[in-house]
Amino acid sequence: MITVAVIGCGYWGPNLIRNFVQFPGVRMKTAVDLNLERLRHIAQLYPGVHTTTQADDVFQDPEIDAIMIATPVTTHHPLARKGLMAGKHILVEKPMAASTAEAQELVQLATDRDLVLMAGHTFLYTAAVNKIKELISSGELGHIYYISTTRVNLGLFQEDINVVWDLAPHDISILNYVLGSEPETVAAQGQAYIQSDIEDVAFLHLTYPGDIIAHTHVSWLNPDKIRRITVVGSKKMLVYDDVSTTEKIRVYDKGVTVQPHYDTFGEFQLSYRFGDIYTPRLDDNEPLKNECQHFVHCIQRGERARSDGHSGLAVVHVIEKACESIRRNGEQLPLRSTGELTKRGAGQ
Repeated sequence: MITVAVIGCGYWGPNLIRNFVQFPGVRMKTAVDLNLERLRHIAQLYPGVHTTTQADDVFQDPEIDAIMIATPVTTHHPLARKGLMAGKHILVEKPMAASTAEAQELVQLATDRDLVLMAGHTFLYTAAVNKIKELISSGELGHIYYISTTRVNLGLFQEDINVVWDLAPHDISILNYVLGSEPETVAAQGQAYIQSDIEDVAFLHLTYPGDIIAHTHVSWLNPDKIRRITVVGSKKMLVYDDVSTTEKIRVYDKGVTVQPHYDTFGEFQLSYRFGDIYTPRLDDNEPLKNECQHFVHCIQRGERARSDGHSGLAVVHVIEKACESIRRNGEQLPLRSTGELTKRGAGQ
């Protein structure tokens, strides 16, 4: 039996509680929030769950094995740090911390104490993203040329973080996961149109090993809600539309090749291929449920999480450097690998 607690019962916390209440072999013991009205709501939904306004109650409770943190970004590091210091396994929502240095410390604490530290990169537990990873890894799409992602809508405007910190972690975690690598450089441009000094629209340009480029557009200032990823390979192309309810992935047997031999410019020709379009079958499981089950599994088996602390650190590092690039008028900045970042004393 694993006993768990959730800190933060605003938007996302209740979804975590709902899942952990249902799992066999898991006891959902305590919910924490500063808002008494939110706690009363949780108590009505789940009478067996203890509620408190004091986070220290769960840190000091010897029965609690694991803590899920769904609070504002600036609180992620102090809460996760206290949990790890208290010997608790930690699942913290994205982004894992508010800076590379904070994320480094959390990874080191989890490593030193042999605890599971997991970032809430929920899209890594969707059937669609795992199908994309499968298609890329199998070589069906050929060599990947570039990936373009769009994550835009009207709102929700945040007061404490910009749109890069809010939305880009989703796409960066997906890119790192499906490509099986981390970006080498980032350049970004953004503007704050509605709130002073808080960018509400941004464009990120990432370079990955193998001459792969990725372009990410995030915005709170768009008339349509768009959640789309386009993957272009040498053999096939793919479009993932997360807003679609029936055809989330379409694979296009389209491409272009240069004829291997020609003597003059007049003989130069490109060969265009227009083949079939197909939609892979995807399982219809709730991604958050998959994520929570994976967290429990890793605790029970002592295994490394798919979205472990290193994954969270890599994403935070890209986000931090992207925001630095915005301040430096779109300058391309080099990125350090998680291997470099997790060396004891790195960046100190």
